[in-house]
Amino acid sequence: MGISSPRRSVRLKLVFAALCSLFVETRSFYLPGVTPQEYRPGDDLEVKAVKMTSIRSQLPFEYYSLPFCKSTKGIQYKAENLGEVLRGDRIVNTAFKVSVLQDVTCQAVCSKDGQPIKIDEKQSKLFYDRIQRQYMLHMLLDNLPAATRIPSIDDPTKFQYDDGFSLGLFNDKKAYLNNHLDFIVYYHQFGDKGTETEAYRIVGFEVSARSVHYDKIESDSKCTVPKPEEAKPKEILRESANDIYFTYSVKWLPSEIKWASRWDIFLEMGDVQIHWFSIVNSLVIVLFLSGIVAMIMVRTLRRDIAQYNRDEDAEEAIEETGWKLVHGDVFRPPQYPIIFTSFIGSGVQILSMTLVVLVLAMFGMLSPASRGALMSASIVLYAFMGIFSGFYAGRLYKTMKGIKWKKAAWLTGSLYPSLVLGLSFFMNFFIWGKKSSGAVPITTMIALLCIFFGICLPFVMGGFYFGFRKQAYDHPVRTNQIPRQVPEQIWYLNPMLGVLVSGILPFGAVFIELFFIFSAIWENQFYYLFGILFLVFIILLICCSEITIVLIYFQLCGEDYHWWWRSFFLSGGCSIYVFLYSIYYFYSKLEITEFVPALLYFTYSSLMVATFWLLTGTIGFFATYYFIRQIYGAVKID
Repeated sequence: MGISSPRRSVRLKLVFAALCSLFVETRSFYLPGVTPQEYRPGDDLEVKAVKMTSIRSQLPFEYYSLPFCKSTKGIQYKAENLGEVLRGDRIVNTAFKVSVLQDVTCQAVCSKDGQPIKIDEKQSKLFYDRIQRQYMLHMLLDNLPAATRIPSIDDPTKFQYDDGFSLGLFNDKKAYLNNHLDFIVYYHQFGDKGTETEAYRIVGFEVSARSVHYDKIESDSKCTVPKPEEAKPKEILRESANDIYFTYSVKWLPSEIKWASRWDIFLEMGDVQIHWFSIVNSLVIVLFLSGIVAMIMVRTLRRDIAQYNRDEDAEEAIEETGWKLVHGDVFRPPQYPIIFTSFIGSGVQILSMTLVVLVLAMFGMLSPASRGALMSASIVLYAFMGIFSGFYAGRLYKTMKGIKWKKAAWLTGSLYPSLVLGLSFFMNFFIWGKKSSGAVPITTMIALLCIFFGICLPFVMGGFYFGFRKQAYDHPVRTNQIPRQVPEQIWYLNPMLGVLVSGILPFGAVFIELFFIFSAIWENQFYYLFGILFLVFIILLICCSEITIVLIYFQLCGEDYHWWWRSFFLSGGCSIYVFLYSIYYFYSKLEITEFVPALLYFTYSSLMVATFWLLTGTIGFFATYYFIRQIYGAVKID
């Protein structure tokens, strides 16, 4: 079950509540096939490190890229899925020991006989530079991220939570290391205390990081943390060796939070009313466009068709408008049909994958608790959706009377994946040079190539074969042998102007959600309002379809029948504004100053824009194709 209901009474009521919860701010869930882990008093737990990230550098690093204390068990990395590897996660055990219901006042780690850890000048420089770049450490306990509690600016009694905690504080060109961690673990009790049924579930994991300078620590590694107002911070000298004590404390607190709701503090995407404002804003845009389309269809177009179908008024109708004049050329195949087919096929594949992923995520099957599941599912589903890509591209290519179907099928299957893999592998060399955990290992590269050559490409080729064998799309009118000359067009029908105008309204329908998606990608935040995102996506489909139909109708009235490529570019025009927004986001929200992180941001942002362009362009083309077949099928052509 994707989303759990707190009360299970009547089956119908449960189903209704589950469906409603998809589109409101309910975020509680149980993962399909995952049961809560229950612990007994004294059970030992592992605090694991995931990675360190910074908004000033999009290069993540693994935990042991800095000389932190190692566990007595040695370094043990967790087996990760494809999505985790591509995200730069490197989950590894740490030296911090936590036992269920056992508080720890102050304990030093890796301190033999009370001696501090000594780091050399090179390691000191690494600490200093990472603190200067405001890196955050991300840890896990029972698969729950460590959260930092931050008082709300508007109301100090309320709190917000950030994933991870700061490595240190940089002030006045001095770096202070947060070498003491206060762990607060919240638990929910099951069963009666002191009986065999006694068990506990972890429902919260908070961390408060502090910088403390210790003069010395006892030989048994016990320590005393001074009060915050009395503590002297631990400064890291950049050009010399440093002595460091790493300490921590643990406090267990009871909580009424249910296990299914323990992620709620991370999944609250600010004020949910902002998202609903986005929905209302998008619906207003859709109603506006729908009104224009209705006016065209009901008034103008219906009147034109009625006049065309009256024999006595045929000549008068021809003089009034021009969209019927191009009936013998409107279905003439476009230039470069192979490239056009490959674009449409790639867009169908992206659209199919997006719809399935959104539905799965909406039902809680791709929650943040299953790390990397969203990216892994997207890659695998994209590969299998190649069957639809090939089928629709193959049938469209046959409609265009193409004969080189093998070449068209190969280009359809390889165009978009080659772009993504090529740029990603190219950027990987820069990331390798920085020794970042975001670098994709060779084995993962081979796995991605196997998915492409073993699943994606064969599915596209197979789908193209069956689509090409299927009967071509029926056209209501025949195409003339000699192309009609296109008259000079009015200034407002200029293609570039049309692309710029057509993209404004679809972008206006999605830009609010786009901000939260960018924050999730580039600022390491969580996004889980997939119900609202699904609604916004449907609204985007409607906006792209309607604005393209309107503009193509005006173009046909101007007796310009070259609508195939135009419909694709008009609908994809909103991607221009997405790219401009990515530039604005870079300068207004991020603090990247280095070349490689900036190159990484703009390369991957460009890939997202290209994906968005293929997706929206395909939507506009199919909507326009259906519209044109309908209007020309409604008139009598001699």
